[in-house]
Amino acid sequence: MPQSPGAPRVEAEITALQAAAYTFPTQDQPESDGTMEWSATTMVTVHLQAGGMVGFGYTYADASAARLISDTLSETVKGHSVLDPQAVWTAVRARLRNVGQAGIGACALSAIDAAVWDAKAKVLDVSLSTLLGQARPAIRAYGSGGFTSYDEDTLRKQLSGWVEDGLRAVKLKVGRRPQEDLARVRAARDAVGPDVELMTDANGAYSRKEALALAQAFAAEGVTWLEEPVSSDAIASLAWLRDHGPAGLDITAGEYGWSPIDLRRLLEARAVDVLQADATRCGGVTGFLMADALCEAYDMPLSAHCAPSLHAALCCAAGRAVNLEYFHDHVRLEAALLDGALTARDGVVAPDPSRPGLGLALKDADAARYVV
Repeated sequence: MPQSPGAPRVEAEITALQAAAYTFPTQDQPESDGTMEWSATTMVTVHLQAGGMVGFGYTYADASAARLISDTLSETVKGHSVLDPQAVWTAVRARLRNVGQAGIGACALSAIDAAVWDAKAKVLDVSLSTLLGQARPAIRAYGSGGFTSYDEDTLRKQLSGWVEDGLRAVKLKVGRRPQEDLARVRAARDAVGPDVELMTDANGAYSRKEALALAQAFAAEGVTWLEEPVSSDAIASLAWLRDHGPAGLDITAGEYGWSPIDLRRLLEARAVDVLQADATRCGGVTGFLMADALCEAYDMPLSAHCAPSLHAALCCAAGRAVNLEYFHDHVRLEAALLDGALTARDGVVAPDPSRPGLGLALKDADAARYVV
């Protein structure tokens, strides 16, 4: 249990750290969005030993992130206490200065940080949600997939299936064939009915004027969310679309924010209506809490991108959080490879306060066949 102010400090020094990568194939066919195609998802894991406990964290990234952790970052982490996540976070960020703090570096940091927080909660014998404190017991989830590689029947089946499972919001990918996007949105609306929130994600595929025209057409079909209509690097164009787009349709971005500075730039420019943050990219638990603080300062809603089993506790702690992405690929992978993976029920995802730390553990035997 947590220590009283006068109690001796718990020994929780990090003594060992291991990283690994697992590549998990898509369900039955390659998938695509507006700007990318893929046939598998790679999860990079971290296990660290501290205070007689094993902390577990993960990210979704290229397998090279595991090598970066093992070869470059593990010695930086050893010797720190898991009771001091900010100190570990700061040390790893400093070590990445010349390697690169964005991209693979940020993903590596994120996995390490999640493992540190998991270990800290275990050392203190509480769940992470209890350690962080809760603003709410559960977070609203939206079904996410609707890949551009799907034919209309597959699209309808997936989206309506989420509604049957109790989700009250769904999101589909757009942007690969812009001339077909309005028809796909109309098919999606028909599949889920008039009372389910309908969201879209272009993954930066549109030009600015193209995005504006489609935003107006989507809004007429009751779409409430247009994610990355243009590249999230095009901050001025995002801000222009937010200013000129239809009322009732939120412009969102932030999943490629590798640091608090990246997220702050979107907020400073008033480029989004909802800021997205991804704890597997933006610096783990520590980085996500920083994103929440930024959203509080800028009076902005916060949305969690992907990795639902990781984000549940964080969204329940974050005062500005409004929803969590229940992403098809990650839901499948986490259910298959992680003991304690969370499932959406009645439209929400809730952390399990009875399980210490994140409440997650790698299913070693099941994961072994996918190791890289």
